[in-house]
Amino acid sequence: MLEAGVQAPDFELPDQDGNKVKLSDFKGKWVVLYFYPKDMTPGCTTEACNFQEALPAFQNMEAVVLGVSKDSVERHKKFAEKHNLQFRLLSDAEGNVCETYGVWQEKNMYGRKYMGINRSTFLIDPDGKIARVYPKVKVKTHHEEVMNDLQKLKEGGKA
Repeated sequence: MLEAGVQAPDFELPDQDGNKVKLSDFKGKWVVLYFYPKDMTPGCTTEACNFQEALPAFQNMEAVVLGVSKDSVERHKKFAEKHNLQFRLLSDAEGNVCETYGVWQEKNMYGRKYMGINRSTFLIDPDGKIARVYPKVKVKTHHEEVMNDLQKLKEGGKA
């Protein structure tokens, strides 16, 4: 997994409307880049809805929220419409960005090992450097943790 202090690798992925989105499009803004396993599942829905609820506060801090999973553009569109998500969901169907960021990992559930997205978030500064990495996310309070760290970083402190 990528670490804080390194340049965030640029990428281009389609959003839920099929529009191409590049990370470099957001240079000059803070970016909350969160990776999640699957649309329409309980944990992922909670996380997305919490980010949506906090979206005005993130926008006030000049931050953009981007969600990434391997789900298709069509599935992202249904997910966004169902929960009125006003931020972009990016489709990494091939998994290349997940691999680049190191979130495609071996998981273990009930003794069964499989590959999947490790729910993780990267807070990227306006210069495109990773300011903070969240490798273990607690979905219910994660948006608050990111918001608090962003506030501290914007004030010139350490998160």
